[in-house]
Amino acid sequence: MILSKKKIRRDLHIFLGIVALLILIGFVFIYSSSSVYALEKHEDATYFVKRQLIGLIVGFIGLIMARLIPLAAIKRTSPLLLLVSLFLTALTLIDKFARHIHGSSRWLNIGGFAFQPSELLKIALIFYVAYFIVRKEKERPSFMRSMLPLLVILGITALILLSQPDFGLTVTLIATVVLMLFVTQYQVKYLLFLLIGAIPATIGLIIMRPYRIARVLTFLNPWADPKGSGFQIIQSLIAIGSGGIFGLGIGESKQKFFYLPMQHTDFIFSIIAEETGFVGVCVLVFLFIALLYMGLRIAWQLKDHFSTIAMIGFTLLISLQAAINLAVTTGLAPTKGIGLPFISYGNTALVCALLMVGLVMNMVNNDQ
Repeated sequence: MILSKKKIRRDLHIFLGIVALLILIGFVFIYSSSSVYALEKHEDATYFVKRQLIGLIVGFIGLIMARLIPLAAIKRTSPLLLLVSLFLTALTLIDKFARHIHGSSRWLNIGGFAFQPSELLKIALIFYVAYFIVRKEKERPSFMRSMLPLLVILGITALILLSQPDFGLTVTLIATVVLMLFVTQYQVKYLLFLLIGAIPATIGLIIMRPYRIARVLTFLNPWADPKGSGFQIIQSLIAIGSGGIFGLGIGESKQKFFYLPMQHTDFIFSIIAEETGFVGVCVLVFLFIALLYMGLRIAWQLKDHFSTIAMIGFTLLISLQAAINLAVTTGLAPTKGIGLPFISYGNTALVCALLMVGLVMNMVNNDQ
């Protein structure tokens, strides 16, 4: 028993160490990638780094609070947390409360304070799915009781997110839930039903929006419009290719000089690749793989079933976001508007990521 406690705590320390290293890398490259843009727009090269620092401080406070919340209260209030997060996310569809950025209304603006409630929705949905799976353990053979209610919740979540619109997060969350169900050995026939139904639904959603069709066409051939829709991905590939084996050196990026849009947010990986090269990219990918491995390893050591499932969900969500971001920036997937976890600039994303880390610490400490 004592050895088991030491092992999971050691694994947790490694997990936290990886997170800390990713955040440190994020700060270095947020400054490197945004300094020119920040100096031009805000007359302060450290503008975005300072704002990210505020997010780190708030996130650390949130981590401590999440670490102290009674786990029993989280389990009990999981459905309520989901309803509240869905309500806050739905408020972004009302112009009075929304802040529109890049054609999307993902930001909730209340009293001059703006944040992305969909980031909270990620956490709430994972906790609800864990709560649902545990509660429906004995009812799995019944589709009406064990699958239909979850499909309704996923449908409502997808409807709200697609209305913003946020197609990338919708796909990420549904994929995370499906993987959670698969890993927990849910009924395979129901998962096949869900996957088969998701294929035509995804195609239909793409066809319904011309800009999504344009993104797919750009993904297939960005050089068809190199100065228009294909500009961003082409500049991203130029940045990655320019890095070579060892990179141009930290701070020496050429693409950050107003060539690559969103260089400190969704496409920060391209700047990292340009400045640190193939070696730096391998280190970064290794860190995310290690985070996935340690997260799942911790999950399987937890005795509480709810905590195990939630830990799996958090780990898969972070890993999927990282994989999608890397795929987009390297031209292996259409653009999705998903940042690189712990690294890309974004206060709300960093705060909620640290909340997840605090909840992970909570589940480990309450499981011993």
